[in-house]
Amino acid sequence: MSVSDSFKRFGMNRIYSYLRKDPINNMPKIMEWVDRTTPADVFPSQKKAFREVVNNPENPYNILLQRVWKEVDPHVLETIFQNFLINANLIGWPKQEQERKDLDCNIPWAILLDPTSACNLHCRGCWAAEYGNKLNLSFDEIDDIINQGKELGIYMYIYTGGEPLVRKKDIIALCNKHNDCAFMAFTNATLIDEEFCQDMLRVGNFIPAISAEGNRETTDSRRGEGTFDRIQTAMALLKSHHLPFGVSCCYTSENVRVIGSEEYMDQMIEWGAYFAWYFTYMPIGKNAVPELMVEPEDRAWMYEQIHRLRYEKPFLTMDFWNDGEFVGGCIAGGRRYLHINAKGDIDPCVFAHYSDSNIREKTLLEAFQSPLFMAYRHNQPFNDNMLRPCPILDNPGRLTAMVEETGAKSTDYEAPETAQEYSDKCVPVAEKWAVKAAELWDENPKSKFPNPNVG
Repeated sequence: MSVSDSFKRFGMNRIYSYLRKDPINNMPKIMEWVDRTTPADVFPSQKKAFREVVNNPENPYNILLQRVWKEVDPHVLETIFQNFLINANLIGWPKQEQERKDLDCNIPWAILLDPTSACNLHCRGCWAAEYGNKLNLSFDEIDDIINQGKELGIYMYIYTGGEPLVRKKDIIALCNKHNDCAFMAFTNATLIDEEFCQDMLRVGNFIPAISAEGNRETTDSRRGEGTFDRIQTAMALLKSHHLPFGVSCCYTSENVRVIGSEEYMDQMIEWGAYFAWYFTYMPIGKNAVPELMVEPEDRAWMYEQIHRLRYEKPFLTMDFWNDGEFVGGCIAGGRRYLHINAKGDIDPCVFAHYSDSNIREKTLLEAFQSPLFMAYRHNQPFNDNMLRPCPILDNPGRLTAMVEETGAKSTDYEAPETAQEYSDKCVPVAEKWAVKAAELWDENPKSKFPNPNVG
């Protein structure tokens, strides 16, 4: 670690100690210090937004911060502050930016990886169910991925699958070994128990994002009878141990009006969740159900609903597709994240199962410099309308062109489909969304990024 990074960590830990004494009253004082010590043209909009939060006790994010300070276990909170805020952002982000410039390739902020393809559920329309329990990354392989990532300034690692908690012993061991990193997992939560909660309290650097499909009817219809009750039990257990968690919400044609409702968000807050990731259903693989894709009217409703509720509720919400305007379009292909499957294939996106690199044959850096990842870098953004960020769902044919140009292969080993076949399933919805997205963008073009590689 450089001397500069050591000073950053020392200074931020002093700030954290000061905040812990009286967080609500000391947050505005910290913000005053930031304003005095940083140039006015450095992150002006971010500083303005944060100032509005800390100076207004009625602001929903002020209330959220109060929830976090009061409810989360102190050791876990301090570890998250150090690993997520300091390491993954204050230290990691500038290093990633410098590496991008020096190496002329994308360097991600986060790496998604599948410890296993195994899952204890069989959800309708889920591609992971096709792979069975045959594929696994070894402990040493995951350890090596993290070691390589940290050399490039990457301190954020997110597990998916399969069901990642099938490997929960290894996951906790990796959290313990890499105690300077922040870890999250998209999980169905059915394997969360008392022992695992105690492990989470001990390591302090693991946060689950629990997959939920809305109410009991919409959850059990896709994930199996009794799943909703098991999810509720897991949330209650986490809350009783003062452990932070969020929810991962896949909205489909069947649940969109439930999962995007104010009542649903209120329920998640009541059960103890602090954040939500929203994803729209993608028709991946042979068991895909294109009928589950949302129509443009419902996607527009989700866009407007989430944008409204995030300014009214003490709850952090992120919409993987509809927030493209805030991140300059598509973040895949290593621009901000990538995906490594349980066979070691390095995919540009968890929703794009095509690759020209494998972690067992290439280093991370070699993969970032591979033809497919460089194609992503050179083609992003895929549309000037940031409400159409995706090269699959919103711009069918863009992924197809990159895959064909670079010779990338399908990483679906059960029933490979070409990028053209996958994209074709999105065309009817994409054509209608293009019209609706144009209307929304013209109404509210507040985040047009001149340079999408910054932001």
